[in-house]
Amino acid sequence: MSFYKNKQNHKIAYKSLKGRGLGIIFIHGLNSDMNGAKAITIEKYARKNNLNFIRFDCRGHGKSEGKFEEFTISDWRKDLLDIIDNIAKGPQILIGSSMGGWLMMLAAKARPQRIKGMIGLAAAPDFGKNLYKTLNRKNKKEITTKGITKYTSYGFSYYLTKKFFIEAEKNRVLKKSFRFSKPLVLIHGLKDNVVKEDVPRNIIKKVTGKNVNIIYLKESDHRLSTETDLEMITQSIDYIRKTK
Repeated sequence: MSFYKNKQNHKIAYKSLKGRGLGIIFIHGLNSDMNGAKAITIEKYARKNNLNFIRFDCRGHGKSEGKFEEFTISDWRKDLLDIIDNIAKGPQILIGSSMGGWLMMLAAKARPQRIKGMIGLAAAPDFGKNLYKTLNRKNKKEITTKGITKYTSYGFSYYLTKKFFIEAEKNRVLKKSFRFSKPLVLIHGLKDNVVKEDVPRNIIKKVTGKNVNIIYLKESDHRLSTETDLEMITQSIDYIRKTK
């Protein structure tokens, strides 16, 4: 494991694999990290195909510096851009899981010339408003009066801040047309109880490019970590690599 120290002197943990030419960056989801089955499978694929590969922990996640509640989508966008600008070399395929799908779209908007294509795994852009709707009355009151609340969802508890929701609104990518002409693959499980199945269709409506594909997996959930799911991910990388 290596660490990149950003301009705020915060350490961002990452693991990299050196290959030739094309690179792949995996971006994890909210309250996740770089060590899941998807990231490991993609790393094995990169090693087999002699590709550059990077997986990393956003600040407040995994081995990177800070507490989760100290950061927002704006900070995690900066983390990904720091990886692209300072660690990655050449064109990149961005693969974003859940919130990572939002971050990859923000990065593609900021660094379009560096992106070969994108793969969204249960991609969840602009989820701030929907997340706020799931808060109970006590959570919402604490956000208003204290600026922070302890939130529990699917057995996990973490702190959400008023700033988190403010920055989420500022970073929405689907407010208007999303200019992207490279290949985009969206993989989504029909048993996903976190991100609704209409989200990929909403993304497609906003993306200006024509090379946009949705793959629905009937028996898959939000994790997209079964053998079938992982095979679909590597096949999608193959597809983008072969697209000129």
